Amino acid sequence: MDLDLRFPALSDLRRRARQRIPHFAWEYLDSATGTESVKHRNRAALDAVRLQPAVLDGDLTIDLATDLLGQRQSAPFGIAPLGMSGLIWPGAEAALARLAARQGFPFCLSTVATRLPEEIGPLAGDRGWFQLYPPRDPGIRADLLRRARAAGFRVLVLTVDVPAPSRRERQLRADLAFPPKKTPRMFMQAALRPRWALGTVRMGVPRLRLMEEYRKLDGNAPSTGHAGYLLRVNPDWDYVAALRDAWDGPLVLKGILRPDDALRARAAGADGIWVSNHAGRQFDGGPATIEVLPAIRAALGADFPVIADGGVDSGLDILRMLACGADFVMLGRAWHYALAALGPRGAAHLDHILCQDLIANLWQLGLTRPQDAKTRLWPAPAKPAP
Repeated sequence: MDLDLRFPALSDLRRRARQRIPHFAWEYLDSATGTESVKHRNRAALDAVRLQPAVLDGDLTIDLATDLLGQRQSAPFGIAPLGMSGLIWPGAEAALARLAARQGFPFCLSTVATRLPEEIGPLAGDRGWFQLYPPRDPGIRADLLRRARAAGFRVLVLTVDVPAPSRRERQLRADLAFPPKKTPRMFMQAALRPRWALGTVRMGVPRLRLMEEYRKLDGNAPSTGHAGYLLRVNPDWDYVAALRDAWDGPLVLKGILRPDDALRARAAGADGIWVSNHAGRQFDGGPATIEVLPAIRAALGADFPVIADGGVDSGLDILRMLACGADFVMLGRAWHYALAALGPRGAAHLDHILCQDLIANLWQLGLTRPQDAKTRLWPAPAKPAP
């Protein structure tokens, strides 16, 4: 089957995904919080960014590779962390880690993944990043970092934009809990999606295995509830300083939306920042990611690494993010739509879609490198006064 003919775009994979996974898993993946205005704002703001084509540039030799945090990446995009990834498709974390290692771009494993760092780190090779939801207990934090390092994870990503759980009303209506409840409603939904169900039987019911281990060690943690939230603390800048002292590799702060926070992150020893509104899953009143990128880039200057996410669906969207100030772009939902649609070959197909779309649009812009997309912004940014 020629996948380009049946699934030429992420939108095709997304439609297929909805037909292949249970309703509760779909609601977890596809939902945001509140009225989901930020989710839609991310899309509208991306569409509003315009790039001006160039002509008569002759033959071009296009190179998608880029450098990020001391490592050469094959393309300017990677795989963002998504909690409970294995709920969306059985074996999701392993499939995505293998793809990242094979293709040469980052894979970021969530603290609240369904698989342990020791299982996934070796599969990601030298492309593994570990996303940390900050534990309250310093001993648990130290052990998490030890395990991530021993498993081969190279970059530590501290998520800073989850001070408390969001409501995510669609998930509440779907009666979704972690681990998923074994109710007649859930069994019926799973039975209607036999490939997902059979894969889940083989892999086991998705659970927050890493956090469940630590809940047993945390004497202050209640015995019931979402293990991930029970062990988290709302971090401050002292927490960042302690983490910087404890981690000897690149450190990235994820969830930055303000220039002053970006500057403070750099001053605190971060090696990069990740501009993100959590895909609209935490706060429904904020700006689109791409709307804040130019001011953050202006504040930081040209050389400090800026990663971004937020509603990216295509190679063109990646170029828009780069044009507005990002050095690198991460996608989360997109890879899971692709996995749910076609399993591991769906994720590989999305990589193909993104690369081919990047190349096609670079030809239109007369550029050989994605990083030069900022030269094609229309209208061009005003130059500072002398």
